[in-house]
Amino acid sequence: MHTMVKICGLSTEEGLDAALAHGADMVGFVFFNKSPRHVSLDLASKLSARVGERAVKVLLTVNADDALLAAAIAAVDPQILQLHGRETPERIVSVRARFGLPVMKAIGIAGATDLMQIPLFDAVADLLLFDAKPQQDSTRPGGNGLRFDWSLLRTVQTKKPWLLAGGLNALNVVEAIHATKAQGVDVSSGVETAAGVKDAGKIEAFITNIRAMERLGSAARSA
Repeated sequence: MHTMVKICGLSTEEGLDAALAHGADMVGFVFFNKSPRHVSLDLASKLSARVGERAVKVLLTVNADDALLAAAIAAVDPQILQLHGRETPERIVSVRARFGLPVMKAIGIAGATDLMQIPLFDAVADLLLFDAKPQQDSTRPGGNGLRFDWSLLRTVQTKKPWLLAGGLNALNVVEAIHATKAQGVDVSSGVETAAGVKDAGKIEAFITNIRAMERLGSAARSA
């Protein structure tokens, strides 16, 4: 089974090239000025053009209004919109209708009660992202390097595909996939040397370990 790999928060040509060279399925660009991974419209446009058709481009925003979404969409020309804030199911419906793009909704998880919102977004979004819920004093809803209890997802069933995020890195991503049966994974801080600074070697190791896991699984099934 192919695991979707998303490298998020890309803000340099070097980081983007590493993600593309090693076979990332999705590349994410952040439009949220409180994030160290925030990119300007001009830079986003240049990075987007560099992607071409080699990966799915994902535009991440946080509680963005229609004007910001329109400007960012014009710069990135994304295939998917990732809404990573406090957007409601009604907002998901509105964004999909207005912009005609698939929407991935991030859901912060810290405990079992947070799972109750999953069906609400499963009904209206095209993809889901389960991320660690930020601490109350955090200025960012994601990209904080936090991990939640993966066992919480054991009984979760969704109609829509979903990705796992939160505290992932090359050393634990295979364990995370086995523990959660995630269809995809999303990493940002786990492939950085500092906040917002992507490391080509860490990106390579992250993706390489996932693909090695897949090959082992394929070999076991055919044996």
